[in-house]
Formats: sequence, C-alpha cells, structure tokens
Amino acid sequence: MGEKFPEIQGGGSLILAWQVRNKKVLVIGGGEVAAGRILNLLNADAKVVLISPRDGLNSEVAHRIERKQVEYYDRKFEPSDLDDPAITMVLTAIDEPDASTQIWKLCKEKRIAANIADVPPECDFYFGSVHRDGPLQIMVSTNGNGPKMANIVRRRIAANLPPNIGDAIAKVGALRRKLRVVAPGTEEGPKRMQWMSKVCLKWSLEDLCEMEEQDMDELLQSYAPDQIPSLSQVRLGEEPGTWQFDGSFGWACVV
Repeated sequence: MGEKFPEIQGGGSLILAWQVRNKKVLVIGGGEVAAGRILNLLNADAKVVLISPRDGLNSEVAHRIERKQVEYYDRKFEPSDLDDPAITMVLTAIDEPDASTQIWKLCKEKRIAANIADVPPECDFYFGSVHRDGPLQIMVSTNGNGPKMANIVRRRIAANLPPNIGDAIAKVGALRRKLRVVAPGTEEGPKRMQWMSKVCLKWSLEDLCEMEEQDMDELLQSYAPDQIPSLSQVRLGEEPGTWQFDGSFGWACVV
C-alpha cells in the first residue's frame, strides 16, 4: 500500500503514431493550412484525395497536383464524397465555418475520424508541431491551446538534439532488422530487446553513425553469448569471449 503511482492529469490527448501508409485520406480545401496537412500525409505515404476549387489553391498545393502526388477534384465538397468506404480520415481546411461543421457532422454519422482546422471541438485528433530527422519524429502538442507555442517548444527541443541523431537511429534500425534474421523466434524477443538496449547504452552516438554493414554483421556475433563489444573491438576482430559489457555508457535511446 506504500507504493506511489503517477497522478492522473486529465485534459490531455492520447498521442499516437497513426500509420496511414497506402490508406486513403480526404483533404478538403487547398490553402496554406491544406498544404501543410498534405505534406504531412505524403511524408506518411498516405493516398491523398484533394477536393478544392482551383481558384483557391495555394502554390504548394498546385505543385502537388501538377506532380500528381495527390488525386485532385476541382470542385467544392459534396456529401457523396464520404461514401467511399476506403476513406480513413477527413481533414478540412476551408474558410467556411458552417460548411466545415456540416462536414464534421457527416463524418460523425459515418464514423470517419476528422479534423476541422482551427475548430478544436470538432476534431477527433490534433496536428502538433513536428521535428523530423530521418526516422526520428518528435511531436509537440498543446491540445489545441496554442499552436504557435507548440512550434516554439518544438524548435527549442530540436536545437538541443545532436545533429546526427537521425543517422544514428537509422543505423540502429538496420541492426535491429538484421538481429531479427539472426534470432527470429518470438521467444527471443526479451533477449533481443535487452541486447539492443545494451548496444544503445554502450555505443556512442558517433559510433552508431559510423557503424557500417560489415560492423553490424561482426557485432551480431556477440548476440548469442550476450556480450557487447566496442566498435574498435568489432573492427579488430577480437573473439567474443574477450568482450565485456563494462558499464561505460555512451548515450541512451529507446527505439
């Protein structure tokens, strides 16, 4: 009974990484806000369907259409646009409050997740301010209270990150994929996670960035005996029995 547990802080959002790769997302509107939404969706490999009169297109949105990066319809939204069962979510970015609310209500009837730009009560989810460096994505959300503040906080966080953190994470991801080939069984899961954690702790950020495919193959030989050599030991080809996890940590990561 003496244990202490985290206090509940209501009013937050459940922040998730929503996988929309190859899924259809409907964007209504073609202005500056829509341009940002479309970029986020394309970066997530979504199939974007855009509905907006051509005379309201932002130059960036027009560029996406010209490059055929989106499926485009030159007209205003129609209720029948939501009849496609493949639509995963709807994003509106139009300067018509009444029309936006109507779209929101239609989405609720069809149980389609929707985001109505600049109207927090009519959003199933929010867009935060995102920092991107290769596979690394960091999102800051103010839960609709202050989008500009989210941008300021995100910039401050990004300014304190190592400049090569994205490369290091990409290398760690490649090593994890190789490890799953070496030890594919589900029963190996806990050991794989612990071993990868030890590598992230012992190797410095610079070591991880410098790691090449041959280094990964050599390093994986230490998985079975559950030992962690340094990068220099890997390249010197020392025997696994001489490797020790000495507790000297470089940097910590959770991947």
